[in-house]
Amino acid sequence: MKKALLGLLAVGLSQTVSAADAVKIEQPWARPTVEGMRNGGAFMMLENQSGKDDVLVGASTPVAKYTEIHEHVLQGDVMRMREVKGGLPLKANESVALKPGGYHVMLMGLKQPLQTGSKFPLTLKFKHAKPQTVEVEVKKAMHVPEHGHHHEH
Repeated sequence: MKKALLGLLAVGLSQTVSAADAVKIEQPWARPTVEGMRNGGAFMMLENQSGKDDVLVGASTPVAKYTEIHEHVLQGDVMRMREVKGGLPLKANESVALKPGGYHVMLMGLKQPLQTGSKFPLTLKFKHAKPQTVEVEVKKAMHVPEHGHHHEH
């Protein structure tokens, strides 16, 4: 009887741990591109549902040669994009919006244009949480709803 209870407890704890490591990904989308555009951007909401800080350290997709996590920063009077070195921090139990003009996954070296209505897989990699693959829909810019707490730099 003790072994059965310990076994059930172990299963319950393993499910709790995996749920605690979760980063919820909502509304993944990308803007359409045209022939000749070599780069694009992917946007979404990331909600760290775990009780510990995590980091979005990278991404991969078959539609681009490679990806980088970027942010827009104001340098003097000019808004510029730059890579987020070391990854994008995701504070415990908070959300981060990846949106135009802010953080985003830069799709570098597109293999073909991203056409409105098409979809492609994007795998997000985290420091602690397991990698997650989402289906990104290509569509015109959309409004990203505000969610609870946001991490801003």
